[in-house]
Amino acid sequence: MGEEININLIIERLKKESKKWNMPVVTLIALQSKDPFKVLLSTIISLRTKDEVTIEASKRLFKLLTKPNDICNITTLEVENAIYPCGFYKRKAIQISEICYKLIEKFNSIVPDDIDTLLTFNGVGRKTANLVLSEGYDIPAMCVDVHVHRISNRFGYIKTKNPNDSEFKLRKKLPKKYWNDYNTLLVGFGQSICRPVSPYCSSCPVFKYCKRVGVEKYR
Repeated sequence: MGEEININLIIERLKKESKKWNMPVVTLIALQSKDPFKVLLSTIISLRTKDEVTIEASKRLFKLLTKPNDICNITTLEVENAIYPCGFYKRKAIQISEICYKLIEKFNSIVPDDIDTLLTFNGVGRKTANLVLSEGYDIPAMCVDVHVHRISNRFGYIKTKNPNDSEFKLRKKLPKKYWNDYNTLLVGFGQSICRPVSPYCSSCPVFKYCKRVGVEKYR
């Protein structure tokens, strides 16, 4: 158990199994639209919101907003109504409106493709910024959510206390060729098998490679 885990083998195994799991909603939207603007908005909607709610809210919003300039023709209340009942929908409606106007006024309606600039937008944190780069622009980016943080530590690949620390640790340790796939794979894996409490280790494709750090009970 003291040996370094083979992350290359784990990722290849997860890739083979991933077709059995639901694709993360933002990845699905990115594949359908190939649009960094829609990836940005759908990611904001998705925060603390179930995938099925995010999908429907995004569909309604994209009927009103297909490009930043469309915000000039609708109100914040209309944005709010479109994304309801996603979590914190009132706050997110304001953030979406502010993002659109900032894109119009400072970026010629083009979503920036660098993380430092994206982080200057209201409501955009590191997870959102990295998703825009990876899913919207196909730029290598280390997106870390609760699934990626939890499972990377459970594997025994890293030892960190929070997603922010995990991002920077993974940036140093995980081969860059895996960055964009890693979040997509671990989100699907975490939702389907590697659950937070009592994971389905009996049906896990990488069970024998995982150190199961912190796992006290499993199925």
